[in-house]
Amino acid sequence: MSVIEDEKDPYDAIVDAPFDSALSERYLVYALSTITARSLPDLRDGLKPVHRRILWGMRGLRLDPGSAFKKSSRVVGDVMGKYHPHGNVALYDAMVRLAQPFTLRYPLVEGQGNFGNIDGDAAAAERYTECRLTRTAMQLMAGLDEGTVDFVPTYNNEEEEPAIFPGLFPNLLANGASGIAVGMATSIPSHNVAEVIDAALELIDNPHVEHARLMELFNGPDFATGGLIVDSAAAISAAYETGRGSFRVRARFHAAEAKEEADREAGIERLGGGQYQLVVSEVPYGVPKGRLIEQIAQLIADRKLPILEDVRDESDEQIRIVFVPKSRNVDPELLKESLYKLTDLETRFGLNLNVLDATRTPMVMGLHELLSNWVAHQIDILQRRSRHRLQKIADRLELVEGYIIAFLNLDRVIEIIRTEDEPKPVMMAEFGLTDRQAEAILNMRLRSLRKLEEMQLRQEKDELLKERDELEKLLASPARQRTRLKRDLTAIRKDYAEDTALGRRRTTIAEAAPTVEFSMDAMIEKEPVTVILSQRGWIRAAKGHVPLDGDFKFKEGDGPAFALHAQTTDKLLLAADDGRFFTIGADKLPGARGFGEPIRNTLDIDAAAQIVALIVHKPGTQLLLASDFGRGFAAVTDELLAETRKGRQVVNLKDKVKLAVVRPIAPEHDHVAVVGDNRKLVVFSLEELPVMSRGQGVTLQRYRDGGLSDATTLKLEDGLSWEMGGDTGRIRTERDIHMWKVARGAAGRLPPQGFPRDNKF
Repeated sequence: MSVIEDEKDPYDAIVDAPFDSALSERYLVYALSTITARSLPDLRDGLKPVHRRILWGMRGLRLDPGSAFKKSSRVVGDVMGKYHPHGNVALYDAMVRLAQPFTLRYPLVEGQGNFGNIDGDAAAAERYTECRLTRTAMQLMAGLDEGTVDFVPTYNNEEEEPAIFPGLFPNLLANGASGIAVGMATSIPSHNVAEVIDAALELIDNPHVEHARLMELFNGPDFATGGLIVDSAAAISAAYETGRGSFRVRARFHAAEAKEEADREAGIERLGGGQYQLVVSEVPYGVPKGRLIEQIAQLIADRKLPILEDVRDESDEQIRIVFVPKSRNVDPELLKESLYKLTDLETRFGLNLNVLDATRTPMVMGLHELLSNWVAHQIDILQRRSRHRLQKIADRLELVEGYIIAFLNLDRVIEIIRTEDEPKPVMMAEFGLTDRQAEAILNMRLRSLRKLEEMQLRQEKDELLKERDELEKLLASPARQRTRLKRDLTAIRKDYAEDTALGRRRTTIAEAAPTVEFSMDAMIEKEPVTVILSQRGWIRAAKGHVPLDGDFKFKEGDGPAFALHAQTTDKLLLAADDGRFFTIGADKLPGARGFGEPIRNTLDIDAAAQIVALIVHKPGTQLLLASDFGRGFAAVTDELLAETRKGRQVVNLKDKVKLAVVRPIAPEHDHVAVVGDNRKLVVFSLEELPVMSRGQGVTLQRYRDGGLSDATTLKLEDGLSWEMGGDTGRIRTERDIHMWKVARGAAGRLPPQGFPRDNKF
């Protein structure tokens, strides 16, 4: 087998380069391609390349609004073969989105067949559906044949496609956009065209208009599915000023069949016997109705919405979701607030005005900058259209002047054509014609001769000269250009005025009224329970308030640790000796028929940690927290509640130090008493104890050896009390304790005679 000498060794093409630099270079190319040619919209026409190519391909197939529909597969195949060499599934999905009236505020494609629905069902296959362009799409592409934009070669250099669409329809803000690129994303809601144009007209009149003035005309998002935006005007304005923010979007409760106007607007349908039901007529944008119904039904099944009895989907072409409350006594506003909090009847829509500017550079813009760039683009389109028309006029004038010369010398022209072998140079020399004029005269048909009337030709010439003069004045005057743009925008605004079906605002923007104070406790039926926690951490709740010293049963080797009375609506605070606090709802506890369940199944309590306190949370209550090292502080229970099963670290402890005291501080108490293992007692003012939400605390008592045994709070006037030993149950009180009152951190002295030997208060 012979080897060709000049054939290059493939190993010669291998480049010796660091792997990280080679990878970063290639990834950067990919990232830039994703940002500029796939994911981010162009601010000038609001389209990504895939959408622009779909519309351009449909235009090439002459699928204008007055023509017949064509199969979607025809469109997808044509666009994929000529302009967009990607998967047909992605192409069809993009086209379906352009046709869905619940996705696009102003659809650019008119679909015939199953193009999906608001329930979240997918569209039929492309071979079953048909499509054509909408009037809006034609307005977006208006001017493509008038030299307004550059055309670039397609991927295979066989065709050309427009780099941008020149139409006056403000598609970026009108229909919005969303996309995720590499390292950046965009999220733009749809808006009302009439409001966008009003803001643009204001900007044309006054390029330095204040943002506040723009927001008076430009109210905010106008979603295809309606709904309500319940943020304040200040919050909405701030989002558009910076180009970043988010909006709270709510479903609309509206009962069209209600008799009273107030009930109709509140979505309340009155039934017999004082019963009622709530009706939703619009859901938040981007929420599939079918999934929403499933979500609410699951909440009912899981008993997380106990005040809701049932949910029914009675929708046809209009959305109608019916909510049946548990009883007629349920407050409608409470039911609404609970649905907003727990379901997708309230969502957040993020605003991120990240777009490609005229130089294809990604940038987050505020409303003023965005509209300024769009107006500048439209002025440029106007200038390009005018220059293109001037060139057309010049070409036509040249021919018209030639025709006039031919008319004035018709007999001689005919004679030259009949007698000369090469009539063209003879005509050019005799009448001073240009090559194009002579060629046009020679190419005239005989039937055109009767149209060559001098008056008609001179009238056309005068009209062309007048139009040329107007266009030259337009190009020379920025003021005239702004006036022309305003006139054109005003004309297009009429198609999307507030009194038209397409232009009517769908989304209501109104700051939400102060809501009903909502908490999950409000949906829990309030019942008394007795909570029992064993030494080994088994917890249960017996119905009713039974005696706390009752004969409760425990597993062998286990015994009582804590017992207290509570309500099912209460939150219970558990403190472990490692300084962590945990929260559990009294309604979540197992019943008391058995031994209960290990608390560690519900809460992530360290296996080596011991539970040192079980307390019913009361808002505003303060706790005295102290470690056996002799440090402590006061904490408000509201700040100790933990939202997760992992709890909250409240007391920071060093090695081998344990949390020893967790005790409520009564409102009337004004002093703290601390006793150590060395049987020394100190009493100091409660004002010396800091209130903290987390930390080690301050030194309560100083020890030479040992540590803290117990701590409590008291009212100095009432003195210090403790239980006497034995079965007598007597309480002894030492009223004169001034001799133990010192500054915080002292060593202390021996307690009063008779103080318990276990050093516990």
